[in-house]
Amino acid sequence: MKIRKIVTMVEETFVEGFKEVEGPIRMAASMAVISNPYAGKYQEDLTPLIQEYSTYLAKELVPRARKALDADVEGYGKGALVGLDGEIEHGSALIHTVEWGKPFRDAIGGGKSLLPSSEKRGSAGSPIDVPIKHWIDDHTRSHHQTLEVRIPDAPRSDEIVIVAALANSGRAHPRIGDLKAEMKEKGVDDFMG
Repeated sequence: MKIRKIVTMVEETFVEGFKEVEGPIRMAASMAVISNPYAGKYQEDLTPLIQEYSTYLAKELVPRARKALDADVEGYGKGALVGLDGEIEHGSALIHTVEWGKPFRDAIGGGKSLLPSSEKRGSAGSPIDVPIKHWIDDHTRSHHQTLEVRIPDAPRSDEIVIVAALANSGRAHPRIGDLKAEMKEKGVDDFMG
């Protein structure tokens, strides 16, 4: 396992839309910069990559993000930023498995909703927008938000940045209403939008 660095950041919002927020609203992310053993070549079986990194990274990153959050977790998300000589599938393999998801949820005391994600390829310093949703109910609109993260010198072309993100609340001043109530009012049984 080759980890070049781990970076943890916290964003605190005190004023949004020219109005103070109750809080502050905190979002934290912990990011690992890892070596991509499959950079520059095609590898059919990604199991060794998953087995080497997924569980370890979830167990390492989520507690760091939680400590930085310094609050109860209400939202979560994940991301993978793959260097230019890698495939997006390499990052996806690391964060879309039970080996990643179970220890991630265990580290925050549960979590029932879909763990939202973003994956992309980029050069060093590229930002990645990590989507965050409510950790129990992904229909809770107030918690649909995004945390932009970046590391100035990562990923190098043969690296992957793996991100675990947490939030202590939803967006500031949510005013678009409850999705379930709207669905009931409009007679919609199943809608993902």
